[in-house]
Amino acid sequence: MNSFKYLFFSLGFILTLSTACSLMQGGDGPVNLFTLEQDKELGAQLETEIASNPSEYPLLDEKQYATAYKYLLDMRDEILKSPEVKYKNEFLWKLRIVHNDEVLNAFCAPGGYIYVYTGLMKYLDKVDHLAGVLAHEIAHADQRHSTASMTKKYGLDMLIAVASRNATAGQISQIAGSLTQLGFSRGHETDADDHSVDYLKDTKYACNGAAGFFEKLEAQGQSSKTPAFLSTHPSPGNRIAKINERATEKGCSKTLFHDNGDNGAYAAMLKTLP
Repeated sequence: MNSFKYLFFSLGFILTLSTACSLMQGGDGPVNLFTLEQDKELGAQLETEIASNPSEYPLLDEKQYATAYKYLLDMRDEILKSPEVKYKNEFLWKLRIVHNDEVLNAFCAPGGYIYVYTGLMKYLDKVDHLAGVLAHEIAHADQRHSTASMTKKYGLDMLIAVASRNATAGQISQIAGSLTQLGFSRGHETDADDHSVDYLKDTKYACNGAAGFFEKLEAQGQSSKTPAFLSTHPSPGNRIAKINERATEKGCSKTLFHDNGDNGAYAAMLKTLP
């Protein structure tokens, strides 16, 4: 049996077995068959795709908007101090701001490539809520939800091509391009919500910060505008309750840093945005 046939047989067996086990356990589908290195490669490819498409992804210049970048990078670093972040040293955790005030969104690609929209930043007037969203997105990358979902989405042939490094540039581009639109399962969203609490529990931010985003959407009757990264079932109301339950379980602070120490720095940073 040549190496390619052996790879095909092995991956097929793993995929079949893991799917069966996952279904028996009520899971989200197959295990993640991508490697850490492939996570990083896909994230780097997506970074290239985004940088080459400024009409869809108008990135703010890091020097011109140094105040905003420093603020978000400091927030990122605070979250990454958590011992709960598994791949804080393996992934790059690059961060870019996308200038689009109409989009309430953020996403984190495999390998730790973080993108935050100005629309989300301006909508969230409390820094703890933005920290909660950022922690949620970091969790998707750190728990490798994107490549786990792609394992399920793209099927065995594509996985073999990627795993054997025989994927074409077009195939890699297709996978990378789909990352910004990739929906997560109920289990992945709940897991990211839980980890957002875990990541924030030893920071200066309220550990239930992600719940504040849902609360504002519901209070303003804008649940229809909930972005894909947080709109996946369960409902926002259920997610608020579960995030708060997680915070109580972990015994971490729900006191808003925004109201107890931020001293207007967050509002001042938002004013520097275009």
